[in-house]
Amino acid sequence: MSTRDLILAKAAELLAASPSGDISTRAVCEAVGITQPALYRHFADKDTLLAGVVDHVWDQYLSMKRAAPQSDDPLTDLYIGWESHTAFALNNPHAYRLLFGTSLSTTPEAGAEALRILEEHLERLAEQGRLRISAAAAARLVMAANTGVALALILRPGDFPDVEISNSMRDELYRSLLVDALTTGSPQAVAATTLRAGLSKESDFSVGERALLDEWLGRVEQRHATDASTPTAEQDTP
Repeated sequence: MSTRDLILAKAAELLAASPSGDISTRAVCEAVGITQPALYRHFADKDTLLAGVVDHVWDQYLSMKRAAPQSDDPLTDLYIGWESHTAFALNNPHAYRLLFGTSLSTTPEAGAEALRILEEHLERLAEQGRLRISAAAAARLVMAANTGVALALILRPGDFPDVEISNSMRDELYRSLLVDALTTGSPQAVAATTLRAGLSKESDFSVGERALLDEWLGRVEQRHATDASTPTAEQDTP
C-alpha cells in the first residue's frame, strides 16, 4: 500500500470513530507514523485530505454499484439504488455529511459519479417511455430528495427517528416522475423525453443533426411539461 493510500485508510478509520465527525491532521500523522510535512506532500491542506477520505470511503460503495448487474426492469434498479444510498448514509454518517452537508474547498469526485450512475438508470426508463421529464432533470430531483432525507435521518434523528420516511419520500417522488404512475400528463412531453433519450444511439443522424433535434425536442418537452403542470380554469374550479 502506498503512503497516500495508507493515509487515506487511517484517516477514514479515524473519521468513522470520531464522535464529532472531525479529525485532526496530527492524529492522522500519528496513526500513519509520519510527520505533518510528509502528510502535506500528498495533500495540500486539510480540506484536500478530507475530500480524499470522502472519495476513499465512497469508492467502496460506488464500486459495488459499478459492478452490480442491471435487472430487466430499470425501475427495480432505481428502487435498489435509493435503498442502498440511504443505507450507506446511515452506516457512514460522517463521510456522507462531508460530501452532502458541508462545503469543502476541494470537491470530492464521488458526488458526480453517484449522480452519473443514477442518471443511467433513469435514462433506461426514459428510453422505455416511462419518464415524464428528462433523465438529467429527474436525476437531480432524485439525488436532492435522497440526500435531503438521508441528512435529516443523520443530523436530526430525534425529529426523524424512522427510516420509513425515506421510503415515503421515494414513493411520492417516483409517483410524480413516472408516466405509468400518473393519472394525468402530457403525451407530447413524454414522447419528446422518450425520443431524446434514444437520440444519442441513433446512427442515421450527424452530430449536428442530433444536436438540433435534441434542442427541438427539449423545447417540446419543456413547453408541454409546463402546460401539463398548469391547471386550466376548469380544473381549478372546486
